[in-house]
Amino acid sequence: MASALSYVSKFKSFVILFITPLLLLPLVILMPAKFVRCAYVIILMAIYWCTEVIPLAVTSLLPAVLFPLLKILDSKQVCVQYMKDTNMLFLGGLIMAVAVEHWNLHKRIALRTLLWVGAKPAQLMLGFMGVTAFLSMWISNTATTAMMVPIVEAMLQQMQATSPATEAGLGALELSDKNKAGELPGSQVTFEGPSEVQQADCDRRRICKAMTLCVCYAASIGGTATLTGTGPNVVLLGQMHELFPASKDVVNFASWFSFAFPNMVAMLLLAWLWLQCVYMRSSFKKFWGCGLQSRNREKVAYEVLREEYRKLGSFSFAEANVLLCFLLMVGLWFSRDPGFMPGWVSLAWEDGKTKYATDATVAAFVATLLFIMPSQRPQFNFRSQTEEERKAPFYPPALLTWKVTQEKVPWGIVLLLGGGFALAKGCEASGLSEWMGKQMEPLHSVPPAAITLILSLLVAAFTECTSNVATTTLFLPIFASMGWSSLTSVSPSVCQSVIREEELTAGTRQRERGRGRSRLHAGSPTRDSILELQDRALDQRQAPNR
Repeated sequence: MASALSYVSKFKSFVILFITPLLLLPLVILMPAKFVRCAYVIILMAIYWCTEVIPLAVTSLLPAVLFPLLKILDSKQVCVQYMKDTNMLFLGGLIMAVAVEHWNLHKRIALRTLLWVGAKPAQLMLGFMGVTAFLSMWISNTATTAMMVPIVEAMLQQMQATSPATEAGLGALELSDKNKAGELPGSQVTFEGPSEVQQADCDRRRICKAMTLCVCYAASIGGTATLTGTGPNVVLLGQMHELFPASKDVVNFASWFSFAFPNMVAMLLLAWLWLQCVYMRSSFKKFWGCGLQSRNREKVAYEVLREEYRKLGSFSFAEANVLLCFLLMVGLWFSRDPGFMPGWVSLAWEDGKTKYATDATVAAFVATLLFIMPSQRPQFNFRSQTEEERKAPFYPPALLTWKVTQEKVPWGIVLLLGGGFALAKGCEASGLSEWMGKQMEPLHSVPPAAITLILSLLVAAFTECTSNVATTTLFLPIFASMGWSSLTSVSPSVCQSVIREEELTAGTRQRERGRGRSRLHAGSPTRDSILELQDRALDQRQAPNR
């Protein structure tokens, strides 16, 4: 039996890679509709993504090959999806993250924050989680975890060196200084019984597990707070533009952050409480810093963190420039179109419904600055320069070089995003989205809360065996079809009330901004979308009578 299983696993990749397209081929032959051909491509990519018989990024290139061959989309329409505005936004964020990692700015921020938080185990865990979550908002979750875990391990190793046996020996030496040497062996045995040693070892193992897991949890949670924090967020932004064309700029960096950041903080606190209850419930007072042993461990942990911070040296000129570029990028993102007030884009880069500058413009601008800003302070004192300094070029090297960027940027994710956008475009052009929406009409009787719970559990289970970005790419068109199918049942009165509410809101904005025209006019995306929904609903009601 074991030999048979090993034989099957040996040819598993070969069978999945070459037999799967042949097994799915009758689907296209028996039903030669365009949406069936699109479904064939999606199912094939889903199998390849889940099994990873070929790299995820290579699978993402299949729409560029199969959509033109199956006459779903022409090659120009497909290839343009692989470098859209959303891809440029994500790429700019990745380059900024490379600069932060290259100059160890993220490590300095992490250690400085941990020294400020304190060294009590419970507070230290919350500090590790807070720092990890903050860093994963801007750089990748994997890079954040890879940077934080060695710090945690070094701290835990030093804390383990101050074992209860060592502390018992120190206490015995104090007793011998008080002329109680005869009681030393008995005192030591009584102080360190087998049960207490086992309990101490158990406590150490629990705190090691908790400290290590808290970093992993916080990295995953922190990535949800910003639009560029993790790949699935960017996939949502790009597919919204494809599946809902009227939703231009509804989701931007500021609107996403205002929605997701409070949710991230709440999840982070719940994860911290969960780890406290699971791993530290038996010694709650000890882990909050009560007792001599806890104070000794706090000193050890603090010394480890301070030593790691001392190794970084003084704050360098390059770190200051990277921090300046980082703050500039975040500030421009938030102030571009904050929603509650006019942003800088309305000064000269907005013409009616067209906004020429987007979040991707900011990301590309700051990414370019990283290849221009100097990494060293320019030398203006030409008289006192040495011979080597005179031969060196006046302008110092930039913060980033293309060689470093090329090595550290995960280019496969950019292709993965492009493949997802190509799938969304194919679903729309082939009519697959509309067909799936009609198949899901019986779900209208199910409460929305129940549907949300079921779909959340389904996606969570699916991400256990495949990539988060791939899962998001597959499920978003399906969920968008469900959303459209539920919206087509909106009554005309509801549509008219929404239009009137938008008109009142537009009139308020007009008075506040002092503009001489209404923002909601005939032909605006909001009005056209609602009227289109109303027409669809009326057609569906009249269809049985035709």
